[in-house]
Amino acid sequence: MSYRLGVDVGGTFTDVLVVEDASGKTWRGKVPSTPDDPSRAVINGARKVCEEVGVNPEDVNYFFHGTTVATNAVLEGKGARVGLVVTQGYRQILQIARSFVPGGLAGWIVWPKPEPMAALECTIEAPERIGADGSIVRELDETTLRQRLEALKTEGIEALTVCLINSYVNDVHERRVAAICADVFPDIPVTISADILPEMQEYERTLTTVANSAVRPVVARYVQHLRESLVEWGMSGQLNLLRSDGGLMSAEKSREAPVSLLMSGPAGGVAGALWVARNAGINNLLTLDMGGTSTDVALIENGEPRLRRETSVGDLTVRASSLDIRTVGAGGGSIAHVPELTKALRVGPESAGALPGPAAYGRGGKLPTVTDANVVLGYLPESLLGGDMELDRKGAWLAVKSVADALDISVEKAAEGIIDIVNEHMFGALRLVSVQQGYDPRDFALMAFGGAGPLHANALGLLMGSWPVVIPPSPGVLCAYGDATTRLRAETQRSFNRTNDQTSDEEIAALLDEIGSEVTADLIAEDIAQSDIILRYEIDVRYRGQAFEVPLAIEAETFRKGTGLATLIQSFDTEHKRLFTFNLDVPRELVNVRVTALGPSGELKPGVIPSGNGDPSGAKLRDHKVYMGGEEKAAAIYARDRLRAGDHIVGPAVIIEMDSTTLLHDGCVADIDDHGNILIVQA
Repeated sequence: MSYRLGVDVGGTFTDVLVVEDASGKTWRGKVPSTPDDPSRAVINGARKVCEEVGVNPEDVNYFFHGTTVATNAVLEGKGARVGLVVTQGYRQILQIARSFVPGGLAGWIVWPKPEPMAALECTIEAPERIGADGSIVRELDETTLRQRLEALKTEGIEALTVCLINSYVNDVHERRVAAICADVFPDIPVTISADILPEMQEYERTLTTVANSAVRPVVARYVQHLRESLVEWGMSGQLNLLRSDGGLMSAEKSREAPVSLLMSGPAGGVAGALWVARNAGINNLLTLDMGGTSTDVALIENGEPRLRRETSVGDLTVRASSLDIRTVGAGGGSIAHVPELTKALRVGPESAGALPGPAAYGRGGKLPTVTDANVVLGYLPESLLGGDMELDRKGAWLAVKSVADALDISVEKAAEGIIDIVNEHMFGALRLVSVQQGYDPRDFALMAFGGAGPLHANALGLLMGSWPVVIPPSPGVLCAYGDATTRLRAETQRSFNRTNDQTSDEEIAALLDEIGSEVTADLIAEDIAQSDIILRYEIDVRYRGQAFEVPLAIEAETFRKGTGLATLIQSFDTEHKRLFTFNLDVPRELVNVRVTALGPSGELKPGVIPSGNGDPSGAKLRDHKVYMGGEEKAAAIYARDRLRAGDHIVGPAVIIEMDSTTLLHDGCVADIDDHGNILIVQA
């Protein structure tokens, strides 16, 4: 037998999924995360699940992993000390940056400008110059460059970046500078912008390449340690990491281009939701991934998740493709508090995390959290993780009582207030990916997953008007499903910078074929057969004079037939009108051309559950009480693994399983489909 392992690391729990390749049968597990060393929880979880189901590590052929190592390095400021080599005269490129200040009017008064990831004292200039047309304006002065690099040794840099003006047109100087850097600094990684982002706009290209250098040593150490731990365990299968855009990259490639991993963790959930939606016949979907620390939301339209050309983590925004995921500090561990000054209840963004966690976990946590509020209201049962984690109901009640006392209300009303506020936080995030992008959320279903997502999904469906609300099987480990079912991905882009009247279908077709050959070679190098590789094409288009572009998917064949440009212009005008409500009668500029190569997807058959007669009484565990709508109401607790296809549940109800708990509100009903999905609608 051969198996695949999918592992996703969250802020509170690490999820593990084991898949038997031949049958598609799955086993899942969940262990507490180990923030001090994430790989420890990865190995612990993999060992635990494999031992429980009798899988030998040598039978695991593929290990798929979504990681937050690069993300945390940026958020916590623990990236490497980066040296930067730029063209003579461009030493302050990161300090000048872009003239953009977040926030409203006069935001600059209170906005502390982030420190550049490569300090000015660690930045040196290379005496050289490439022209905008790629010609050599000034030859590289290698002697002076070596002298400046020697002087840089006193700064204690741990990684080195080379980003020269116009190197996206001609990278000959950049590669020569990199070779000299490797000679002067043989023990640290050197990254060049021509490999990471061969596009125009010097600041974005420099920042993205510097960010790659900053997280490169951190990710390399993590991947090396993880690989050694897996080999020690006895697993020698292929290790792949999830990219920010929902694809996979090999562990070796991740050491060179870790900037593609900045949204690796959240991308797994969207990939898993996409797999469930396809099997359930749902094309338009909003996703809600609520864990212990944060909530990630995204939009899937016509079976495809929306992609962004930028990835944002904290104050850092780099030019790297990622799924259009928005994150808010709203999770099961989000801490509720009442500021002395305002006496207004606040929830998050601070989190109790994995340690000490919510008071209900009994690990020493005392502060009131969203999880504690759910316990007080009766939305969470007495235990989690299939009985492995008993909940401290008294501890949760005492924690929430501190909020109730500060507001002079009952403990139940305080708990309900905490839930209402955290739901509003997530409602705002969902509006960012739907309403503010020109989509009506009522045209989309809502799929909730993560350990805490199903508890809040029904309430979000009521706020958004998004039906049905879909709770997939094993929602707490859906990110691991995404890791195990996605495919290897390679992407290359090229700046083009021609208006539609300055180019032709033939020229674009030739460029698409050239770039396509490059990315195809990347996957062939990963032992993917050429016949299994799918190419996807995209062009960034804007009106001449605009400062931003609209990415548009294209078909290469239309350019080969001579109809591509006309189709592209029409698509751009349609999308621009949808996004901004107007069009202009000016030439359209084709800014960047991008080609993505996709390997074969991991085939995982959806499970089919036995059919029932519509009566869920066989899954009912006991009668129950919940506090909902300002009063206590009669409810029932159901075991999800006993539910059958066609079963019909009337709210209020609580449906429990190993890795999550689903709350069904009063006035709503839930039906179970053939694959075990819970479909919630208003009665």
